[in-house]
Amino acid sequence: MLQKYHICISAPNFIAKILRSTGHDDDILHVCETFCTLALNMRSFPCAKINLGLYVTERRPDGYHNLETAFYPIPLCDELEITEAEADGLETTGIAVAGATADNLVMRAVRLLREEGFQIPPLHIRLHKNIPSGAGLGGGSSDAAFTMTMLNDMFHLGLTKEDMERRVARLGADCAFFVSHQPVFATGIGDQFAPIALSLAGKYLLLVKPDDFVSTREAYANIVPRKPQHELRTSIRRPLDEWAHLIANDFEESVFPQHPVIAAIKQQLYDCGAVYAAMSGSGSSVFGIFDQRPTESVTNSFAPHFVFAAELG
Repeated sequence: MLQKYHICISAPNFIAKILRSTGHDDDILHVCETFCTLALNMRSFPCAKINLGLYVTERRPDGYHNLETAFYPIPLCDELEITEAEADGLETTGIAVAGATADNLVMRAVRLLREEGFQIPPLHIRLHKNIPSGAGLGGGSSDAAFTMTMLNDMFHLGLTKEDMERRVARLGADCAFFVSHQPVFATGIGDQFAPIALSLAGKYLLLVKPDDFVSTREAYANIVPRKPQHELRTSIRRPLDEWAHLIANDFEESVFPQHPVIAAIKQQLYDCGAVYAAMSGSGSSVFGIFDQRPTESVTNSFAPHFVFAAELG
């Protein structure tokens, strides 16, 4: 559905062995080994997700809440490049990333693997952020999951998809989704997945994120857990033009009164022709799904907010 990564991996020891067998001198070997070491790198494009429906069904004894939602990957992607280096480093560009480097989920994914005994050399990691934070899009979780899958491929760690999902889930409930980044029905705290046969290919996405920040505490503040009126597994299989009456995000009831700009964006998306519109996660981004590509004037009408438009796959 989405492009996963471009890869450039060389095996300097293997190439050097061949050159030695053919009588090449040490200078050529040194150049070859240096070149191949520099070539050991990987670049990938961690994708965002949207929530299609989100229901808070019950409060758990541990204080968390059980949810029902569907995750759908979208072609809004960060750029992640990993190269061997003399020392660890994280370079961030694009949308500003808050917090200390050591706390970034990318570096935490590296540290998690090392703490389990995997031999991972020092790395230079370049992260270009296109996915806004605090948007309900899972950008940080995606960066962590893609980092783990990249390191597994680069250094032949031998981890299965299930191995990586189990490990990266320690960094965040939705992290495991991004290992495969295919549509799923999610339950538990958003960490129990079941594949769903859902395709929005040929539809168009218009995603808008205002500057408003919605904390998790704020989003849950006025939530009363309850079973949804319409079973999401069933509703998600209905035609798209029925979703507005069948599929909801419980957090909108809590968030919209405190953040009227978010509510206004949802209404504006419908006014502009969206077949379905909703807030993603606990906000603050809102998306609309259209049958036809939104015109430039429609897209521009949401300025000065962050806006992303694309055809869905």
